[in-house]
Amino acid sequence: MDIAVLGIGMMGAPIARRLCDAGHRVSVWNRTREKAEPLAACGARVAASAAEAAASAELVVLLLENGAAVDAVLFGEAQAAAAMRPGTLVADMSSIKPAEAREHAARLAARGIAHLDAPVSGGTVGAEAGTLAIMAGGEAADVARAAPVLATLGRLTHVGPHGAGQLAKLANQMIVGITIGAVAEALLLAARGGADMAKVREAIRGGFAESRVLEVHGQRMVEHDFARRAALTVQLKDLRNALATATELGFEAPVTQLFEQLYASAAEHGFADADHAGLFLELARRNAME
Repeated sequence: MDIAVLGIGMMGAPIARRLCDAGHRVSVWNRTREKAEPLAACGARVAASAAEAAASAELVVLLLENGAAVDAVLFGEAQAAAAMRPGTLVADMSSIKPAEAREHAARLAARGIAHLDAPVSGGTVGAEAGTLAIMAGGEAADVARAAPVLATLGRLTHVGPHGAGQLAKLANQMIVGITIGAVAEALLLAARGGADMAKVREAIRGGFAESRVLEVHGQRMVEHDFARRAALTVQLKDLRNALATATELGFEAPVTQLFEQLYASAAEHGFADADHAGLFLELARRNAME
């Protein structure tokens, strides 16, 4: 299939590589061209513009920072949507607000272009291994059409109409962000009391506290390894999107509201460039712990 990947960052690069390795004809574009150029070695064509990349594509995959960036690439200065042929399918794998996804779907449909909001979970490790959880919102026929390609990237689940994929991603990010805080606070409490933090993590693994966050992020906390894989600021953006969506739906989300404040405080106190497990550093700071 002819595929365009727009947005070559921490997720876009490994996803584009996997699509190339699967034998697809892949065009890539990034606002900073230097980030896309290494993909030429994998067989990708590095396009000069988003419109150029999208013009010949059957499937356009978006991996952009936020809803405003998606809007700008599709309909703003980049004009990618205007370059697409009728019948093109857009799979937006960015994490944006559900309302934004629904608006993009409607505007694309007016041009005869299909749309899926298909955000992912699994981070760079999942992108490289092809084990991402892909949450798709849109028409069943479009999900089926994209399924053979997206299977290269991970496990695809159709969760409902346009916007539902983004709702699922917000739910995912609420659980991840809150659980990171729970793990960090628990391990710090254990350390303050004199227990070996690494051994406490080991002891509770396999019980009801077991989770992927305890396994992966808990180990990062033990090792004080906060090199960015998933950015703390992106986690904060997702929690804010969740709260905005909750307000639209008339839904009270007090736990998410608390954690939005904690991640915001972490960013304000110098941890904005850390991995989202770096919330540990903010909680340690509050307790005067190294």
